Amino acid sequence: MTNRTKNLADRSIRRQVEAITRKRLASQNIVDLNDFRSLRKDLNQPTILVVDDEEIMRNALKRILEIEHYKVILAEDAMGLTKILDTAHFDLILLDINMPWVDGIELCAMLKGHSSLSHVPLILVSGRKSKEDIEKGFAAGCDDYITKPFEVDHILDVVSKALIPVGLAK
Repeated sequence: MTNRTKNLADRSIRRQVEAITRKRLASQNIVDLNDFRSLRKDLNQPTILVVDDEEIMRNALKRILEIEHYKVILAEDAMGLTKILDTAHFDLILLDINMPWVDGIELCAMLKGHSSLSHVPLILVSGRKSKEDIEKGFAAGCDDYITKPFEVDHILDVVSKALIPVGLAK
């Protein structure tokens, strides 16, 4: 199965589930307006995976992105990521470099080498600012590189631009 076929199948299944959920909500005598709004919001909400071993950074990125109406999935390292790879769909990955066991450069190369994930935009977010580190990131396949500390407007701009080829930018 090609990546495109798998993506179409994933989207088709998601749409079928959403249609069934809408029908069930509509068949209820009373529909909670918040449930309806939540379901409607989720239909067009890009999902971003944040992988960072620092809880404060994960939560900060989550808050920043959710304010802009992105759905955010968190993983603290490569092991956490492997637990959600088969069960979650995401449209963009924000990945730290300094992590235990498998660093972000290695993980970036693995993700970009994976047939069903190679098309997903991947942005490295790191405190490493040297030209050599940035070059290693792009050599591993990242689509962009943001250095910490970052400006909120800058990261939102980079995320939005990364989602344009996927057709999910705001």
